[in-house]
Amino acid sequence: MASEIIPDAELDCVGLYCPMPIAQTKQEIDRLEAGQLLKVEADDPAAEEDIKRWAKRVGHEVLKFEKEGTVMTFYIKKMK
Repeated sequence: MASEIIPDAELDCVGLYCPMPIAQTKQEIDRLEAGQLLKVEADDPAAEEDIKRWAKRVGHEVLKFEKEGTVMTFYIKKMK
């Protein structure tokens, strides 16, 4: 049985378009402590690349990525 990932915070960006999902993700992760987990849901097609690239650039880790229909779910671990 896979262990369920429990996020410390959740962000709903469904219905928002670039650059809002990335701007809100950055804002929300800034509120977390290092090691905490943010769950982000978005349906903007650009968000998949944008959020993954942003996380890598700033040094956070996308622990899990899921896509169901048009909705993408990111689990981002704040690394620092």
